[in-house]
Amino acid sequence: MPVPFAKHRLPVRGRGLIGPVLRGWLLSAALLAPLAVNAREPEPAEVGEAIGAAMAAEFSLRAGKLNEAVRWFLQASEATGGDAALVERAVQVALVGNDDALLGEALSQWQALAPESLAMRSAEANWLLRTGRDRRARRALESLLRDPDPRAWGYAVGALGGGTRDQQASARILQRLLDANAVPDDLRAWLGFGGLAQRFGDEALSARIVEEVVQRFPDEPRVALLRAAQAREGGDDDAARQALERIEAQALESPELRLAIAAQYEQLEALDSAARVMAMGPQDERSYALRASLLVRAEDNEGLEALYGELSGRADAPHPGWRLLLGQLAEYMDRPAEALEWYRSVPGGVQRDIARLRGAKVLFDLERHEEAFAELRALQADAAIGEDLRRDSYLMEAELRREAGDEPGELDAYARGLAAWPDEGALLYARALMWERRDDIDRAEADLRRLLVAEPENVHALNALGYTLADRTERFEEALALIDRARLAEPDNGHIIDSYGWVLYRLGRYDEALVELRRAWSILRDAEVAAHIGQVLWELGRRDEAQEFFEKAHALDPANRALLRSLELTGIEL
Repeated sequence: MPVPFAKHRLPVRGRGLIGPVLRGWLLSAALLAPLAVNAREPEPAEVGEAIGAAMAAEFSLRAGKLNEAVRWFLQASEATGGDAALVERAVQVALVGNDDALLGEALSQWQALAPESLAMRSAEANWLLRTGRDRRARRALESLLRDPDPRAWGYAVGALGGGTRDQQASARILQRLLDANAVPDDLRAWLGFGGLAQRFGDEALSARIVEEVVQRFPDEPRVALLRAAQAREGGDDDAARQALERIEAQALESPELRLAIAAQYEQLEALDSAARVMAMGPQDERSYALRASLLVRAEDNEGLEALYGELSGRADAPHPGWRLLLGQLAEYMDRPAEALEWYRSVPGGVQRDIARLRGAKVLFDLERHEEAFAELRALQADAAIGEDLRRDSYLMEAELRREAGDEPGELDAYARGLAAWPDEGALLYARALMWERRDDIDRAEADLRRLLVAEPENVHALNALGYTLADRTERFEEALALIDRARLAEPDNGHIIDSYGWVLYRLGRYDEALVELRRAWSILRDAEVAAHIGQVLWELGRRDEAQEFFEKAHALDPANRALLRSLELTGIEL
């Protein structure tokens, strides 16, 4: 059976609702610094040659020919006597590719032009890791970590996390960095390396980092969060809860900390505790919405009633935000009639338009289908509302038509939406999903290509088309070129890495595929990724490991299409 197409185009909603909000708070990432390079002024002829080569490089990138693009960027730099920015671009592209010799050539040129650049030194460490020169890589990382620039540790974390093709080897290098006391006395750096240890799956290393952090930063609440995460991942949920309980009172000190504590409780599936923490301190629309979501998932009817009453008490004044929230909460509580009443009472503003859209969905749920479609048609014809909402009304109509089993109506809704916005990406993509569900891959491809004409660098469309060609056709090289373009834009996107691993598998490059798929799994705990790993392991004859990953996929999503197809191919019964 085909792999779920939507997962490779749109951000996939994970089990947690709060966690993604916090990643930037817990694990800081360094920003690339602009290079300061002294270079001579190029001659006009050189400028013309450089521009031509740079344009050729961009055309190569557009075609997914990464190595060719690297060579053009290097040629463009040479035409001007050495341009660090062009060489840096060559290195960035080469890091995504697989030609380590070409990457080394680009790095040597960049090193000559900007030897002290943090970005260059990070890329060099990355290359050394990729080529198995672990001792030199460790020395390069130590040099970065001892640089006085406060951003340097972020480059070291990025190099160690992004350059690895052998997670065990990278874990050993991190162990030696700790032995050498190379990590600076900066909590963000320790949290960054702690996150890497968790990604590498090295529990002993994670525990060591946690203990070190506790000693160095005993009063920092983020340390308690790290301990809770480590205990949870080690299977000690009681210890994780105790760590969180000790810092709950501090949730009143900042909204970010309150979110972080609630997110850890959510990961423990202690949804009632997460909702309780979110109820601490001042409330706004966001905190109310998160509380409602948590309580719904916990099936805490008593808590929902209390929240509904709390919100209702604030709705005496015609505040559009509160009334919209009450409508949404009534929907959560499966009270469509009350939801409709609240939506219709929203007095104005953008909330009123959103309430109209949600009201159409409620009418549909009340089996008042014709009224629902009439309301959506009214929104589509209302020039006074925002274009995004009008577009969403076509998307909702198509979805409701599909839910009603009206396939011609679904297609008609997309056709009318695209008549109004011929190159609108969301509509084109949603229609591509429809064609894929109907196994009309030619039309799905046509819509994705049309989207890419309008938005050539749409990363999700590139990935979706590349994955679809890899999974549903034999056009593997073409698929690889598309996925490479997506990887260049978002090299650490777990969904894109999964697509890359899958196309390598389809090309018969099983060992390479397994490395990439395991990297995707370290970033993204998704049933589809687990099923892909299981399939590759099966082909490599590692049947017990394959069974283990199929079981992991089944635990996450027993109806996953990739899993079901793999089970059918292998004959495994779970």
